Amino acid sequence: MIELVKLAGTPRSTFYFYIKQMDKVVPDGDLRVEIKSIFDEHEGRYGYRRIRDELANRGQKVNHKKVQRIMKELGLKCVVRMKKYKSYKGTVGKIAPNILDRNFTADAPNEKWVTDITEFKLFGEKLYLSPVLDLFNGEIITYTMGSRPTYSLVSEMLVKAIDRLPEAHQLLMHSDQGWHYQMKQYRHTLESRGITQSMSRKGNCYDNSVMKNFFGIMKSEFLYLKEFESVEHFKIQFAKYITYYNTIRIKAKLKMSPVQYRTHFTKAA
Repeated sequence: MIELVKLAGTPRSTFYFYIKQMDKVVPDGDLRVEIKSIFDEHEGRYGYRRIRDELANRGQKVNHKKVQRIMKELGLKCVVRMKKYKSYKGTVGKIAPNILDRNFTADAPNEKWVTDITEFKLFGEKLYLSPVLDLFNGEIITYTMGSRPTYSLVSEMLVKAIDRLPEAHQLLMHSDQGWHYQMKQYRHTLESRGITQSMSRKGNCYDNSVMKNFFGIMKSEFLYLKEFESVEHFKIQFAKYITYYNTIRIKAKLKMSPVQYRTHFTKAA
């Protein structure tokens, strides 16, 4: 080996320096592997805080600054970037008051639900999504998807959601002032099940910001991140994403997934 070093013209001191470096154990080697594994498992959607929370769920208590440092050294960067929402101050609607009033917390499941519609453009076609989200844990209760934003998109969503609602409840259902939510059929369905209706002020998306925030996350983590072969393939993958979002993906303020949080609450009650 020494003869090869002489032949290559490499100084002996340089040669022995690299030999020593090779013998060194990489610090936090197992932790680095675990962090990389979590990052890949969630397809780059997790930043250092969620990776820290997932490590904690796996029995490893690691400071978030250490996770952040290791991710930087490994070149692991979260692919998700949240978008800011802008709005102007509106007026209180005539159909239903803004009872929610930006109080986006709930003490138990099925106390406060929010809903809205968003649009996708895929393969030259438009798709419309109408989900319901529980403010208790951020869980998507149900959703409907269609090629047109007809009333049936919302009415079918509402029927599916109500099927999951216990007979005894004190549910508040919040939406914006979209024409779907002003329809007599919609309001009658809510009334018939004893559900209180709440509506955002006109043009003020902050009044329903939790639902808007979900749309932003979903589009960043799913719509803009994945490639789809067709509209049908998109729908199949979307269903898988919602399952992932509800049951696996850690919600930062809960330190666990929405379904895990609900399950813990139910067991403790």
